[in-house]
Amino acid sequence: MIKIIFFVCSISSFGIISAQNSTISGTVSSNDGSEAYVNIYLKGTEIGTASDENGQYTLKDVPAGKYTLIASTIGFEKYYKTITITEGADQIVHISLSHSTESLDEMVVTGTLKPVSRLESPVPVEVYKPTFFKKNPTASIFEALQNVNGVRPQINCNVCNTGDIHINGLEGSYTLVLIDGMPIVSGLGTVYGLSGIPNSLIEQIEVVKGPASTLYGSEAVGGLINIITKNNLSAPGFFADSFSTSWGELNLDIGTKFNIGKKTNVLLGANYFKYDNLIDNNGDNFTDLTLQDRISVFQKWNFTRNNSRILTLAGRFFYEDRWGGEMQWTPEFRGGDEVYGESIYTRRWEVLGKYQLPVEEQLMLSFSYNDHKQNSVYGNVPYLADQRIGFTQLTWDKTIGKHSLLAGTALRYNYYDDNTPATLNSNENEPDKVLIPSIFAQDEIAFNKKHSLLLGGRYDYDDRHGNIFTPRGAYRFKFTDNDIIRLNAGTGFRVVNLFTEDHAALTGSRDVIIAEELKPERSFNVNLNYLKKIYGDNGTFVSLDASVFYTNFQNVIIPDYDTNPNQIIYDNLNGTSISKGVSANVDVSLFNVLQFMLGGTLQNVSNTEDGVKERQILTESYSANWSISYDMPAWDLTVDYTGNLYGPMRLPTLGESDPRRDFSPAWSIQNIQFTYDGLKNFEFYGGIKNLLDWTPNRGNPFIIARANDPFDKEVTFDTNGNAVATPNNPNALTFDPSYVYGPNQGIRSFLGLTYTLN
Repeated sequence: MIKIIFFVCSISSFGIISAQNSTISGTVSSNDGSEAYVNIYLKGTEIGTASDENGQYTLKDVPAGKYTLIASTIGFEKYYKTITITEGADQIVHISLSHSTESLDEMVVTGTLKPVSRLESPVPVEVYKPTFFKKNPTASIFEALQNVNGVRPQINCNVCNTGDIHINGLEGSYTLVLIDGMPIVSGLGTVYGLSGIPNSLIEQIEVVKGPASTLYGSEAVGGLINIITKNNLSAPGFFADSFSTSWGELNLDIGTKFNIGKKTNVLLGANYFKYDNLIDNNGDNFTDLTLQDRISVFQKWNFTRNNSRILTLAGRFFYEDRWGGEMQWTPEFRGGDEVYGESIYTRRWEVLGKYQLPVEEQLMLSFSYNDHKQNSVYGNVPYLADQRIGFTQLTWDKTIGKHSLLAGTALRYNYYDDNTPATLNSNENEPDKVLIPSIFAQDEIAFNKKHSLLLGGRYDYDDRHGNIFTPRGAYRFKFTDNDIIRLNAGTGFRVVNLFTEDHAALTGSRDVIIAEELKPERSFNVNLNYLKKIYGDNGTFVSLDASVFYTNFQNVIIPDYDTNPNQIIYDNLNGTSISKGVSANVDVSLFNVLQFMLGGTLQNVSNTEDGVKERQILTESYSANWSISYDMPAWDLTVDYTGNLYGPMRLPTLGESDPRRDFSPAWSIQNIQFTYDGLKNFEFYGGIKNLLDWTPNRGNPFIIARANDPFDKEVTFDTNGNAVATPNNPNALTFDPSYVYGPNQGIRSFLGLTYTLN
């Protein structure tokens, strides 16, 4: 919230222009050296700015008078200095910051839908800054999340390489992705919408693990990821970043900001990614990495209003052409049965905004709309889909004594149409049109400095499923300034559209069987979180964040690959699905030159039906993530070593005769990066990804079943439609690319350049 106030102050300052006004300038530094992007303003005025990359700042057009100069940024104590300005006399004020004992005191909004200190939030929220993801540069948010503990990007398609995000072992369809708090990345966008968000415009990413349906409705069952974009004050004047890899991948990310008049400022960013190099290192005549041509443009408008009220409007356009398949595939084979290829054309645009109503009460109107068109073929199977999602929400924020109240109403409209059985009714096409009204309320009660309690509930009405009520509660006990315990419990729900979420339903030769009319999934979750902070001398800092979680699902919908190897059967589970485990993160900073982060998760995700308990497919039993950074100021060099480790997963084989492994081995991807920032405004980086050269074909005779016969022209079937063993098909297999659990890219080098101008 404080950054928004600074932003308004910065823009409004253009209206205070006088020939006799003065200038205040100087540098901002700490024991670590110069400090960039520190917010600086004069208390009680609308004059503010931010320090540049070298720690320098300037406050212009300051009238004569006595002021309190304030400097503030995350991780440092707030700086105050009283100064007197005489008419026409400039002043130089150098600011020296001290490390804060509340270094983790970021402002977060995702847990409670209102800005709150992370330490004071009753809901555990993990915060990740762009510097965290820069330790292992990637071309998309989807790939970048591989370094977050308990979060795993899952590749669902061995040929087209699309995927989703798993949180604590739960399928990607249980993860809701937000941009600036708006649920515009869902359905089809969950698969494609996480690519192309310009990294230069990301302020931070907030992750909540566990149900959040009380505030966000359907899909926020397993957790949510909120991508928060920068405001005009924190964004650089111009930013450009580009890197390429030895595989031939090229990524370009640019951003800028500018003013239109005195009351409007604009952020503009674009991302371009290109990969067109045919590589088949595993020798199956299929591309190891999908070829892609992608462009995304993002724009955010901020308007200055009276009384610092908020008005923002943002939009994004996304286009991608991707294909994977047999090495000899060309567009002329698209949709035919001569050469197999999966070709996907995606066009998507989004708009979102916030408008604070001009009334005394804190009323905020938020809205978003997206339109997603997809033209795909999987071999000779076309998939033509059109999805439109509209969302609007009105919230009321009020503090009365010890009660921090939030109430609101929301309306969600979903339109979905495709050429699959999902939108067929009596052999006639019938697009899915759903309108879901909702009301919600929560009360956070601050009993005292140590104890707070949050109670909330949400009511949704879906004419297909009736009334849906989702309550939740959260309790925070801060027994010392450095020790916090949080207990959260709540429910979640999800209304499912299968074909927007499961590519296996469209690829290969398996038939899709929907056993019955699917009921909405429901869940109950409890989470116990403990946060410990330890501060030492000489910049030493240690943080421990540990959680125990338990989720019980009812009516869970799981694709059944086992009953019939030629089918995928969708049905509500006649039983329960349980996800439970423990997760912990340790962050250590030593002497301001060595930082390392280690995270680990132990989990058990299982389904019990008719008394039979089975481990969930494509879910690891344990995982770990780490990051080690060492700064060498004398050389202007930083070394980052990052990696992850995943335990065995049960894999979707084609029956007992399938020679591929039923379980994956434990596997790890590790990376190293060297960054040099000795030149003003420039940063050079390079390194090696996948140091161990790991790929999933190790220990397997093949990854894609019947890659030599992708249209099953040489497969013999019996009267029941089951493949029969023959001399050229001794294992009775059919073409199947759904056996996938990790990327096919081996070791590769990368080299990049960043230019920042403030």
